[in-house]
Amino acid sequence: MTKKIITRFPPSPTGFLHVGSLRTALYNYLFAKKNQGKFLLRIEDTDQARIVKGAIENLQEILELFGLKWDNQQPIIQSTRLKIYQKYAKQLVEENKAYYCFCSHQRLEDLKVIQQQKKLPPMYDGKCRDLKKAEVEENLKTKKPHVSRFRMPKTGNTEFTDLVRGRVSFDNKTLDDQIILKSDGFPTYHLASVVDDHEMKVTHVIRGEEWLSSTPKHVLLYQALGWPAPEFAHLPLLLNADRSKLSKRQGDVAVEDYLAKGYLPQALLNFVLLLGWNPGTDQEIFDLKTMTEAFGLEKVNKAGAIFNTQKLDWLNGYYLRQLPIKEFAQTCIPHLIKAELISPNFEAKEKVPDLTGYFGKEIVQNFTVQETKQKISFGQLAKMVATEQQRIKKLDEIALATEFFFKAPKYEAPLLLWKKMEKNQAADNLRLILEKLEKISEKKWQQKNLETEIKKLMAEKNSGAGEMLWPMRVALTGRKASPGNFEVAEALGKTESLIRIKTAIELLK
Repeated sequence: MTKKIITRFPPSPTGFLHVGSLRTALYNYLFAKKNQGKFLLRIEDTDQARIVKGAIENLQEILELFGLKWDNQQPIIQSTRLKIYQKYAKQLVEENKAYYCFCSHQRLEDLKVIQQQKKLPPMYDGKCRDLKKAEVEENLKTKKPHVSRFRMPKTGNTEFTDLVRGRVSFDNKTLDDQIILKSDGFPTYHLASVVDDHEMKVTHVIRGEEWLSSTPKHVLLYQALGWPAPEFAHLPLLLNADRSKLSKRQGDVAVEDYLAKGYLPQALLNFVLLLGWNPGTDQEIFDLKTMTEAFGLEKVNKAGAIFNTQKLDWLNGYYLRQLPIKEFAQTCIPHLIKAELISPNFEAKEKVPDLTGYFGKEIVQNFTVQETKQKISFGQLAKMVATEQQRIKKLDEIALATEFFFKAPKYEAPLLLWKKMEKNQAADNLRLILEKLEKISEKKWQQKNLETEIKKLMAEKNSGAGEMLWPMRVALTGRKASPGNFEVAEALGKTESLIRIKTAIELLK
């Protein structure tokens, strides 16, 4: 009978979720689901000094936002399992596979300085490795501070098969006698990870390449505890365009940063899927279902993956264009609020918007334009932002792109002139447009009707498109480049459109 596949994602609650960690979570999820297995969540919070308040809840919310639901109802929390780690650390000491180390922090720092001066790798020198039993007992009796160190073999090699890299071998003499239990009774990552993976029955450990050098330590711990080791797969590093390791110094690395900029979860997930994994086809668009169907560790690359933000922008633009207009508008709203273009008018049942870009389930129905205090409906707002849905690549662009809807455009009179047009001709054309538009009822104030009437006017006056439509565009938007005149006019509404055209006529006097 084939063993059930079990993977895990073990983040530390030390802040925001790194995009590399999102990829690790995704690959673990996909591998488990592809093989009808389980995807488990574990919180590695043994480094108490680095814990950030609220980070555990934030991690869970982010995973749920991306659809990466874990199969254990309650995540494993390492800080609640200290007695279990202490039991196994004690067992290893009693079996002479680990030992108590009483070296002071100062001695270890001095040792590191000497090794650096001699250009040697920083390693523990084994001072306490072979202490006499009586000395150990005396130190414990007097409660001398100590840690537990694993007794590494000093000869031979430790080998394992990596599902991405193939056979990997480490010379044991290069491996440090790692600390497995700290003086405060908390385990280090190495011991806690091995114990938890064993007790959670994890079959596959899929993690970043930075953990590759820790793997021989873990393999030896499994052997010392008499447990079978899981299979390992180490994912390629994420790199900047200059092939340096992706880091905060060169740009955003937190998932929350990308959400706040207006990248959709489905776009970001699709993007990280392709960072180091290739489907072997030309397909680039994947939802969670098609990802699961296509995924396999054999398609993961060994080489580092370039974090190409242009590709991310392209994917996000694609996903934005696929959104139904109401959903697109809803995701735009927090960015318009943040830019202080609008404020929401809430009813009691409605939820406050989350400025990372996502609402609760209730849609706010009415808004106030900050500059004019004019009330607009969700429907009208949707028409406004819809003018840019085919153009923007991320949602934080929407405020600048649509600002002219919410603020009266500011421009100089010459901008209203098409090529060598005179002011009086531009003013006359705008008056003709104004007269035509005033006759269109509010009920028929729609893009198609507006375009039909203005084009009739152009035919009647034998006027070129630039002579009529350019002054109208500038009057409505104050810009050289904008969405189409009639699209803009419908979104602005009849009253505001007429006001702006009248303002332009006055400017031309």
